[in-house]
Amino acid sequence: MSHKQEFPEGMEPLGKKEFTFSCHSGVECFTLCCRNVDMILYPYDILRLKNCLGVDSQSFMQKHTRLVQGVHPYFPTVMLRLTEEKDCPFLAPEGCTVYRDRPSACRTYPLERAVDRNPAKGREQEFYFLTDHSYCLGHKENVNYTVKSWIRDQRLHDFNAIADLWTAMDTLFATNPWRGEGANGPKQQLAFMVCYDIDGFRQFAEEQELPDRFRLDKSTRKRIVSDDVELLKFGFEWLKLIFGGQSSLLPK
Repeated sequence: MSHKQEFPEGMEPLGKKEFTFSCHSGVECFTLCCRNVDMILYPYDILRLKNCLGVDSQSFMQKHTRLVQGVHPYFPTVMLRLTEEKDCPFLAPEGCTVYRDRPSACRTYPLERAVDRNPAKGREQEFYFLTDHSYCLGHKENVNYTVKSWIRDQRLHDFNAIADLWTAMDTLFATNPWRGEGANGPKQQLAFMVCYDIDGFRQFAEEQELPDRFRLDKSTRKRIVSDDVELLKFGFEWLKLIFGGQSSLLPK
């Protein structure tokens, strides 16, 4: 039986088709999209930004984020906190001051990414759609890309890889694994620390000798100790284990 993928009305995946887009200081609308923006920040976004700014994750969260209720009521969504003028806090007259470590939403634009996790063939499929905001004049620039070349140009591979891991976590959180505690209970606070306070989680992991509790080879353990990204991945797997999900971690 064939599997026909259905998409919202008016949305057609790009596939291998080319699209035209370029954003630079010469475009009349330059930085307009950095104002009055509601932007979700994901764990890897925060990790990259706090390292770019040279601050710890808790300081970054307190200064640059706000919490709102997300698509499910069991875990908060982290949003970028704008300035009083409703601008991105990292926006300067010359443009983005954190461009090398800008969030995934900024990198992906003008595309939107969707992932089908239950296709008929039993494997994940990703789709990209082209946005069309009337204020954005970048679509009129004579520069062509394919999805593949845009992902490469914007260095999206790492962001997408961690985003997929995060989606699995958010799916787990949507089951309310801390049922009975209520909002902001100890288990939810633990999960929030792992996802959004990597420096706090590092201290916790060291104090609890957490990596030593599992069957990890020496090189993996070394990466977890020294690298924020590897620690975040380890933290996701650990949360899956303690909240009843399928984890790759094997206790000793």
